[in-house]
Amino acid sequence: MSQLVDRTITALRTEHDTLAALVRTLTDEQLATTSGAAEWTVAQALSHLGSGAEIGRAPIARAAGETVAAEDNPTIWARWDASAPRAQAEGFLEHNARWLETVEALTPEQRSSLAVDLGFLPEPVSLLTALGMRLNEVANHSWDVRVAFDPDAGVEAASAEVLVDLLAGPVGFMLNFLAKPAELGKPGSVAIPGAGLVIDEAVTVVDHLESPSATFNGPAEAFIRLVSGRLKAPYDNGVTVDGALSLDDLRRVFPGF
Repeated sequence: MSQLVDRTITALRTEHDTLAALVRTLTDEQLATTSGAAEWTVAQALSHLGSGAEIGRAPIARAAGETVAAEDNPTIWARWDASAPRAQAEGFLEHNARWLETVEALTPEQRSSLAVDLGFLPEPVSLLTALGMRLNEVANHSWDVRVAFDPDAGVEAASAEVLVDLLAGPVGFMLNFLAKPAELGKPGSVAIPGAGLVIDEAVTVVDHLESPSATFNGPAEAFIRLVSGRLKAPYDNGVTVDGALSLDDLRRVFPGF
């Protein structure tokens, strides 16, 4: 698990550096462009990531022994929502960098042992779980920003590979919130890059499938976008599903967030 923690932090650093390099070039007009999340502009997507970094840093820092002043989430969201688009972009750069500096500074012992109270789950979670949840947010919303200017953009390949491993392990519980297995109406299993997807009363990612009923033909980044509801036209070029299930079947199971 320690290797997966390190891989997740490395992926988050790459996500930040890639997105930050783009954000620093954006004009006010570009910040007002509709993002890959159609209900948000680019600036609003960055605001979501920035406020998430501000909120999410506090419990990790507290777990590591830092004293952090308490501020309720609605107050933080209201402050970000009231900010101008340029301030939202600059706030993302500041707070996401600070979040990364906090996790990158954790010792090997802390990386393996910290329990993080996120506040909205029944009990504290491992650091790896907290990092994995953040990577899922960052990878998908970074794509939302980048695809506004590059229709061929994908989720970062390294992030996608790490997320497949995380979904087969400590963040697999997220599929309970992301997936709607009843929409399929029948059990199914799908070979996906590096793993397998099982759809029954619940949806799970497993390390391996012996006899899948369908095969997802596409890279891991496309599968991650499928799970988050982002594998839609015109961003699904070259992705197909062979066998007893179709790509549209899988889209019904994963309507997105």
